[in-house]
Amino acid sequence: MKQKTIYISDLDGTLLGTDSRISQRSASIIDELSVRGALVTVATARTPATVVPLLAGISTNAPAIVMTGCARWERADACFSHAHFVPSADVAGALDICRRCGVHPFVYVMADDGATLDVYHGAPVLNKAEESFWLERCNLSLKRFHLGTPAPPRALHRSMLFYGMGPEEPVRRAAEAFRQHSECSVCCYPDIFNPHVYNLEIFPPGVSKATAVQSLKESCGADRLVVFGDSLNDLPMFEVADMAVAVGNALPEVKEAAHVVIEPNYTDAVARFIEKDFES
Repeated sequence: MKQKTIYISDLDGTLLGTDSRISQRSASIIDELSVRGALVTVATARTPATVVPLLAGISTNAPAIVMTGCARWERADACFSHAHFVPSADVAGALDICRRCGVHPFVYVMADDGATLDVYHGAPVLNKAEESFWLERCNLSLKRFHLGTPAPPRALHRSMLFYGMGPEEPVRRAAEAFRQHSECSVCCYPDIFNPHVYNLEIFPPGVSKATAVQSLKESCGADRLVVFGDSLNDLPMFEVADMAVAVGNALPEVKEAAHVVIEPNYTDAVARFIEKDFES
């Protein structure tokens, strides 16, 4: 009996092409396979605000993993599910540590509708990196920005992500201080487009692409998990996959960790691999 497989792909640099979109060919392949019963979905750091338009017009039979595993996005119901929240004590602690280090994070809070994110930023003025980040996202649906507005009391119980950016030294200091304070998942890394800017991410405890893809595999009753990626944050899900596939443009460490290396993202390599594997 053929194993039931779920295929889960990263988006940026993997399923998306160089134009940060899913090509018509990839979309057509995935849509046709989904109609035939294939389980194909994505696992991304993106929020539904950008995932929804990227997947528009493509049928999928499994929820999308969003915000690096903070939640799933149920496409049929247009809402979050399996959401994880930063513990209330850690919300206050993170805000205090960031304030003392001179970092002002965007605080992502799930709205009462279970679908929209309210994003709060309490500083009176955005720095250059923050302003650029906001301008690229301020007109998206499913995400509402509240600038110059501290996170409200309900953020204590509904915060999914803290995202800060700024010079390396204060961002690193805030990350290290919070690691000592909490069991939350903390990431600190240079921006890929501007190495002078460092990013800080604080997720609920235990959140990762690895735990999210394992959970989704179980929920879907799949026997086999195939994942696709290109970057370092894909390595955790590579470790738990039955087959880990790196695109040709992936970082060397990702290629080294993969079971298979395919062609680059701009060649529809992920969709073509899924098609061949599903039909084998």
